[in-house]
Amino acid sequence: MTATTLDPRTALVVIDLQKGIVGLETAHPTADIVARSATLADAFRAKGLPVVLVHVVDGAPGRNEAPAGSGGQPPADWADIVPELGPREGDIVVTKRTWGAFHGTDLDLRLRRAGVTQVILTGVATSIGVESTARSAYEHGYHVTIATDAVTDMNADAHRNSVERIFPRLGETDTTEAIVKLLG
Repeated sequence: MTATTLDPRTALVVIDLQKGIVGLETAHPTADIVARSATLADAFRAKGLPVVLVHVVDGAPGRNEAPAGSGGQPPADWADIVPELGPREGDIVVTKRTWGAFHGTDLDLRLRRAGVTQVILTGVATSIGVESTARSAYEHGYHVTIATDAVTDMNADAHRNSVERIFPRLGETDTTEAIVKLLG
């Protein structure tokens, strides 16, 4: 599906494009994901629309069968947002501790105060942080659009499943170029 329209108050929400994550092995080069997300961020800023930069600082408590990381301390700059994205003056920075950007944060409150009715999502990982945020945005009543050439995953099959099966049920999908054109 292609994106049909952008609401007058649409926000860009960039998920986990931070130093510790963009260095991971992914299905698509993270440099391309960062560049496309930066293109969208610049276009949103030029239109005076909100840019939300989300970064994760640790994980949710609880046991699972696939614990993240090596168990050691990450580098001090692990959670720093990549410099290509900012933050720039006026950007909203959200710090999360779970997969999705809404749970346990003030993201919904900040978007509603700004009159936002639609979100465009980019980032890493497609099937984890991006999908969790898309699901929650949909459940919160936002129109959801995913820039499918500005997301990637550590697992190509998981990425493809999210893009082909999940995202079309949550909203619309399109390319960075098409979304920038819709911005006008």
